[in-house]
Amino acid sequence: MSQKVLLNAKEVNIILHRLACQLIEKHNDFSNTVLIGLQPRGIFLADRLAKILTEDYKVKNIKLGHLDITFFRDDFRRSDKPLEANATKINFLVEDKNIVFIDDVLYTGRSIRAALTAIQSFGRPNEIELLTLIDRRFSRHLPIQPDYRGRQVDVINNEKVKVNWKEHDNEDSVYLIEK
Repeated sequence: MSQKVLLNAKEVNIILHRLACQLIEKHNDFSNTVLIGLQPRGIFLADRLAKILTEDYKVKNIKLGHLDITFFRDDFRRSDKPLEANATKINFLVEDKNIVFIDDVLYTGRSIRAALTAIQSFGRPNEIELLTLIDRRFSRHLPIQPDYRGRQVDVINNEKVKVNWKEHDNEDSVYLIEK
């Protein structure tokens, strides 16, 4: 199994700041916008972006939530191992809000489809956008594209993209791993 560095810590930091600026350009003061990280790994990106927005760009009142999509996936019954659900933490209303779903890697689009179904339990948003750190082109099963992307990569099916976060994996990096 070989691995290649797609992004190092400095490049991840630059991309995170660019994504934060793009969010500010579109959502201004975030008075009608909420950020929702998709469990399990999108929450690290969402938490980091919320921190950058509040600390570096002085945006006040960022509403941040975490959404578990485990049992909304269309493939959750296909696994032999028992599924472990993650915590959903949405302590605000999504009715008539602009939602930005945040996930680390956009691959087939199935996680986003599950998130679109899951969020309906919390109300009817005004608009939903997608922010992803890595957009794997040529892998989509559904017609889903990100509104904000950190980096687009061409990855073939026997390769995997692994995103590491300093808070969880002790480093900020993105690797392309050949299985």
